[in-house]
Amino acid sequence: MLASHWIQRPEPDDTDTLVAPPGTQITPTAPTQPDRVEGTVLRFGPGVTAAVAHRTDRTLPTVPPAPAPPRRPMRRHALPALVLVCVIAFLAWQHLQPSVGVRTVSVAVRPTTVGCDGTADIVGLVTTNDRPGTLSYRWRRSDGTSSAVLQETVARGQRQARLHLLWTFQGKGHYRARAELRILTPTHRTVATHLTYDCP
Repeated sequence: MLASHWIQRPEPDDTDTLVAPPGTQITPTAPTQPDRVEGTVLRFGPGVTAAVAHRTDRTLPTVPPAPAPPRRPMRRHALPALVLVCVIAFLAWQHLQPSVGVRTVSVAVRPTTVGCDGTADIVGLVTTNDRPGTLSYRWRRSDGTSSAVLQETVARGQRQARLHLLWTFQGKGHYRARAELRILTPTHRTVATHLTYDCP
């Protein structure tokens, strides 16, 4: 492969120029040819020009960094905040929701006259305000006995609650009995009824 070339010319002669004394006649002479002239020097092999010509730029293109995703701090806290709001709303709804209320209370017995060794079914009828809740009550009998505190759960939309007391009589005799229903919560109400036990 032919490489680049360069030409080397003879270096300038630094010899001092002689000056003739005044009055001396100088005859011009023909220019003197140099003994030899350096020609073109050829060099073979990879030269500077070939190296520069065949050099390729292998620098990889610069890739810009990926843009950072936008920060969304509100989305991270959205779900806990929503759950907290729902819990607060539910508690407030339970607190502000009116509970069951008692409008009327009545007691009836069937039969009103009980025969020998018979059982009377005493029914307390409680009318509510159509709200859910729990009624607490107790039965008291004229023979000196009373029941424990009992509870009746009222569902939403249930307007009435029926409370039963079964009173069984035994033996011979005639007895005028009284049964009393006491509503303890959500309000205090007391109602009573009478029945007769007759066994000759």
